[in-house]
Amino acid sequence: MKIIGRVTKDAQVRTLSNSKQVVNFSVAINDSYRNKAGERIEQTTYFDCAYWLSPKVANILTKGTLVELTGRVSARGWTGNNGEVYAGLNFNTSQIKLHAGGKKSETAQTATEINNNKAENDLPF
Repeated sequence: MKIIGRVTKDAQVRTLSNSKQVVNFSVAINDSYRNKAGERIEQTTYFDCAYWLSPKVANILTKGTLVELTGRVSARGWTGNNGEVYAGLNFNTSQIKLHAGGKKSETAQTATEINNNKAENDLPF
């Protein structure tokens, strides 16, 4: 599955008890549609995302960055301390593609250029 949205806050790297590292970040996807009365309805969906392949990507996943993610989605539910029932969406991503920078757009652009140049140099032809 692919989703495209904006990072809602700077990504954070967590180190788990088995020394594995995961990059956690949140993405907001805006959508709109017209209801039966013809009124335009705006809707935002939030995904809590995890990226396991490299913690270095956290440097470019900054608030406001437009990203395209490929991965799998799952739903979760829990009961809060106040007894209220909550639900959320998780997205475990295996590929991240940058479309526009956030507050550190120069860093993101440089990282993208480095990755693109590396990919071009790795081609066997």
